[in-house]
Amino acid sequence: MSNERTEISSLGEFGLIDHLTKNIELQNASSLLGVGDDAAVIDHFGKQTVITTDLLVEGVHFDLMYTPLKHLGYKSVVVNLSDIYAMNAMPTQIIIGLGISNRFSVEALDEFYEGVYAACAAYDVDLVGGDTTSSQKGFIISVTAVGEVAPDKYVKRSTAKKGDLLCVTGNLGAAYVGLLFMEREKKIFVESPGVQPDLEGESYVIGKLLKPEARKDIIEFFAQSGIMPTAMMDVSDGLSSEILHICQQSNLGCVLYEDKIPIAEEMKTAAYKFEIDPTACALSGGEDYELLFTLPQADYDKLVLNEQISVIGYMTEPEQKPTIITKGGSKHPITAQGWNHLK
Repeated sequence: MSNERTEISSLGEFGLIDHLTKNIELQNASSLLGVGDDAAVIDHFGKQTVITTDLLVEGVHFDLMYTPLKHLGYKSVVVNLSDIYAMNAMPTQIIIGLGISNRFSVEALDEFYEGVYAACAAYDVDLVGGDTTSSQKGFIISVTAVGEVAPDKYVKRSTAKKGDLLCVTGNLGAAYVGLLFMEREKKIFVESPGVQPDLEGESYVIGKLLKPEARKDIIEFFAQSGIMPTAMMDVSDGLSSEILHICQQSNLGCVLYEDKIPIAEEMKTAAYKFEIDPTACALSGGEDYELLFTLPQADYDKLVLNEQISVIGYMTEPEQKPTIITKGGSKHPITAQGWNHLK
């Protein structure tokens, strides 16, 4: 890569937007009109439209000392698509707004957009618009995602039923452990810049942090298997706080089994290096972007075929407060110790 630096100011706003969006090819029939006009035009042909937005702020949601811009572009899209999948819908378009300070060059933005386009290609989504503005300092990213779902097939958080199985996809806690490694290495680097980062063998947890994926595969599996979750949400702030959301909004309690929580071996090994409990990471970590959902017990047979899904507990009447049963058999109330970026 050449080290030329093109100042954003040399292109001007329209020149910049033109530069970043010149090669877009629309993939979805619903994208009638994309970048280049006053607004995009979308027609979902009798489907229902699902919309979500996410704001990512440098220093709060990401640290550019250890986050490559290409990964950041990818992740900015994925975390939004995850919310669309969490509604049992398919994302079709995104819009991106950026606030950029003059420490970023055109080349830096190209890298960010490389990640954005990689995610669009991976998830069959069209970038149809956006805005760029200057920011005093730091990098601000706002992504809005639009999706479609067959009429009334969307799934809310508030519709779980007593006796439903509580299920989660993939495995949990790895992104949080990846973050611990990055923060540790950053601290060492700040104190002694000559030291090379020691991330040997930790590519799994670091990958989960820097390049998460959304569970398009699970939503497709539901459609193919005739599965309709009774409630669903994505795991962005930690399993315990998401479970409490479903319990509160559905007015139910639940029982969660610690030994059923899916944890990757690589994450366990990594957590032990920090002398922390892998279960605590899985419960409170956040940024996993897995799907948490409830399902009637009658559908259990359909799930067995998918090794990406774990049944971790069941929903109860509201009188039984949300409870975790530990490996040792003791019972504890589930508390929300998830990630709270407003603290």
